[in-house]
Amino acid sequence: MGSTEGISHTGFHTGSFSARDENRVAAKAARRRVRTMSATSHQLLPHHEPVAAPAARLALKTDGPSRGLLDGAWWPRSRDLLSELPALTDALDPLWGRITRIAVNPKYWPVIPHEIPVGGHVVKVGWFTPEIDPHKLLLLSYDTGRWDLLVIPPETETESAARLMAAASDYDGPPLTASDLIAEAGKYEDGPAPAAVPARTERASRLINGT
Repeated sequence: MGSTEGISHTGFHTGSFSARDENRVAAKAARRRVRTMSATSHQLLPHHEPVAAPAARLALKTDGPSRGLLDGAWWPRSRDLLSELPALTDALDPLWGRITRIAVNPKYWPVIPHEIPVGGHVVKVGWFTPEIDPHKLLLLSYDTGRWDLLVIPPETETESAARLMAAASDYDGPPLTASDLIAEAGKYEDGPAPAAVPARTERASRLINGT
């Protein structure tokens, strides 16, 4: 009787050990499959190249004594200064020296950041009203001086934007403020360009037109 109990007792423990051992083996195999699947999944993930920001759409006056009220025109793609200003300053730094400060009228800009990181340096941004025309951007370069750009509303049609760029970058004028130019262009959206918004000539300006 005792012998039978001993065999039964031994058999119980042996059977339990085998079940646990099989469970461990199964668990290890499952973990290996998970690791293999995970490694394969990582290898199959597509590699995305970083997308460069679009170039700034600009038309600038050539150098000369006749400057007028504006130094050119800028046609941003949105009213997001944090997204738009880096491309603008990247384009202007080689031409005008490093841009260090930018000022706007807050009327058409929902958010005005205090600083914009650009190419390893920081550009400070501020706002003034009523000193700055709502349709103008003021830029300061520590080395060179000050420039004033017409800001063409982002939603402007291409043909109207081209006329405004031409007018703002014309060598000899026109003697209109940024808001006056916008108002004049609005009167002639469905007709020919007015005298105050002439066609651009190669002599008059240089066009930096990002697509």
